[in-house]
Amino acid sequence: MVYSEECAIIFRLKGILEFACQLDNPNGSQSQSTISKGFQGLQSKVSSKHIVFTVCNSPILIWPNTGFRSSMESLTEASACGDILQYIESDDGGSKKTLKKKDKKRSGHTVVNLKLLFEVTDPAGNEAPSLIRVDTQQHCVKMPLHLDCVLSVTTDESLTSVCTGLVETLRKQLADMEEVVQRYRKGSSFLVPQPFHFQLPEPARLTTVIYPAGVPDSQLQAIREDLHRKFELPSDRPYLRRANAYHFPDAAYKDGYLRNPHIHLNPPNIEDAKLYLVQGVYIYHHYMQDRVDDDGWGCAYRSLQTICSWFQHQGYVETAVPTHMQIQQALVDVGDKEPRFVGSRQWIGSIEVQVVLNQLLGVTSKILFVSQGSELATKGRELANHFQTEGTPVMIGGGVLAHTILGVAWSENSGQIRFLILDPHYTGGEDLQTITDKGWCGWKGPEFWDQNAYYNLCLPQRPKTI
Repeated sequence: MVYSEECAIIFRLKGILEFACQLDNPNGSQSQSTISKGFQGLQSKVSSKHIVFTVCNSPILIWPNTGFRSSMESLTEASACGDILQYIESDDGGSKKTLKKKDKKRSGHTVVNLKLLFEVTDPAGNEAPSLIRVDTQQHCVKMPLHLDCVLSVTTDESLTSVCTGLVETLRKQLADMEEVVQRYRKGSSFLVPQPFHFQLPEPARLTTVIYPAGVPDSQLQAIREDLHRKFELPSDRPYLRRANAYHFPDAAYKDGYLRNPHIHLNPPNIEDAKLYLVQGVYIYHHYMQDRVDDDGWGCAYRSLQTICSWFQHQGYVETAVPTHMQIQQALVDVGDKEPRFVGSRQWIGSIEVQVVLNQLLGVTSKILFVSQGSELATKGRELANHFQTEGTPVMIGGGVLAHTILGVAWSENSGQIRFLILDPHYTGGEDLQTITDKGWCGWKGPEFWDQNAYYNLCLPQRPKTI
């Protein structure tokens, strides 16, 4: 499934099917073929004339396996799939056409959500029902399968080919689910297969991987190694952990935190400058979040939390972002602070951030020392190299303030530089417009720094792992 970032639509089809089979002997040789027959029946079901796609937030129903039939007369088998957008209502009451430009700025493509349904009535036949009595003991296995398929196409692709592609994707996903069920089955104990979508680099494309529920990423290393070889992915960073799963642009995060506010900013106007930015997803942590009043002392803690969230979202760690007290306890545990430090309102700096990252996440960091703020204007090459190779947020502490650097705009020819700053001193709510308009996340010049204060920069390094 390869798509162009310029004019792509992602069709996402979701539905639930129930897998059921009866095993005479769960540990016998016939069990594998019995399970296969159950999945073959489901594949036949999604290929039948009874399957129906309903387009979310629209009146459209589509019968994909009956020579293409739609509930809208204007949508025929020759219609381009982009024509469907005009019938979809957005959350604000507008059509998907008006939503399209807004989505493109964020993601390069529009998502069309569909649900999988089946017609449940058939013309009655003349056959009488029959009853069969089975005396042997059998194990009945039932399991819900949450199907989640994606198909990426250009807007001029025909609706017929889209529907054909979705049905084929459904069949393939069921086959992949069967493979996972068979691999991890123990007798009549089954692990539910779960689909995850991942956006892979160069060329940008979405691919779907089925993982067994309940098996942690740490036990799926061999599976990921095979997939990295199959997709020719680098072997030194994670792409296919659950935390790396693609977040669809029309799906809201449920925890209330803002993520990646910098993507809504325009780049600074510097001649010959290139942008070197944080790679991946992070959470904006700042003063007064989580019902913790840390105004005036917690800026470095918040910067550290932002960095920890980056490692969590990129799949390097599965642990939660640490609280202030957990950060303090980690410093006590390594002997850096006295026990009375826990629960205090004492500041920490870049060196403590380095220690905590290593203690809690196993992440090493480099420290860049600057004797006075005026020297930061000369550190473009070092910072550009960091964001190009590591791509992690940088914590900078100097005087009594700490900030997070998310990137630089730097001209190698002129030496001009701007810093992309995420400011943890913000005390308001999660209001994206206020945060970007008021500069709490924004581009700053070298004059932003205290020219006479010394600074330590903590540059976290990526672990070499998948």
